[in-house]
Amino acid sequence: MKPHRSPILVSFLLLILASCAKPEVKAPSLNPPIWVDLTYAFDSTTLYWPNSPSGFHHQTDAEGITPGGFYYSSYSIEAPEHGGTHLDAPVHFAEGKWSVDEIPLSRLTGEAICVDVHEKALHNRDYLISIEDMEAWEKLNGKLADSTIVLFMTGYGKFYPDRKSYFGTDLKGVEAIPHLHFPGISPECAEWLVMQRKVKAVGLDTPSLDFGQSTDFKTHQILMGNNCPGFENVANLDRLPAKGFSVVALPMKIAKGSGGPLRIIASVSLSEK
Repeated sequence: MKPHRSPILVSFLLLILASCAKPEVKAPSLNPPIWVDLTYAFDSTTLYWPNSPSGFHHQTDAEGITPGGFYYSSYSIEAPEHGGTHLDAPVHFAEGKWSVDEIPLSRLTGEAICVDVHEKALHNRDYLISIEDMEAWEKLNGKLADSTIVLFMTGYGKFYPDRKSYFGTDLKGVEAIPHLHFPGISPECAEWLVMQRKVKAVGLDTPSLDFGQSTDFKTHQILMGNNCPGFENVANLDRLPAKGFSVVALPMKIAKGSGGPLRIIASVSLSEK
């Protein structure tokens, strides 16, 4: 006579065996992401707006062997908020909007794309990045998801830090402003980005979100008015794919700041390179 096994007992034993089974261990990725530095170093060559009253200064306060016999160094820095690779906080052009310290980290980090317009922009120093450029990107890559960080590669990064090539003039002071020639984002495209695609932030490899000949900085007004941060003088955009990467863009946290030095990096999957 076979022993009787209660269905409840059998179920209980099976549950115990399942709980003792080793969890599945996933093999490590064979293609870990690589980090791309999108930031220019700050030094004596850092470019600032031509009429900026000062530039970047790095002063030595202490450097060398101390009386105690150990090495010690300490320095002071002085710089305007806007220059080199930097952040434009919304309050820069929109009263009552976020200052640097108020921008949520979620707006400065996340999935990103790179829109390549360098052929048009290098052919025309006053080129305005258009809605058509975005539509062409979407035709190849699919509709842009909401809450994406959008970077534009104009190709002008190759000129940095040569002032004349980058700005279009090597003049300084107020008299330089009418001679600025570099690409920027059209106001129509800026409005499309914030209203139709609800982007997190926008950046590019030129001195300004607006093109050099702008007198009303309408693109700034639209983006900042919608609490959309901007990244200017972004480096190494030619090393990014069109999509499939993420960005971390962390500025110096300046209380009530309208902008500040920015360390921006991208995490790129090797499969996207």
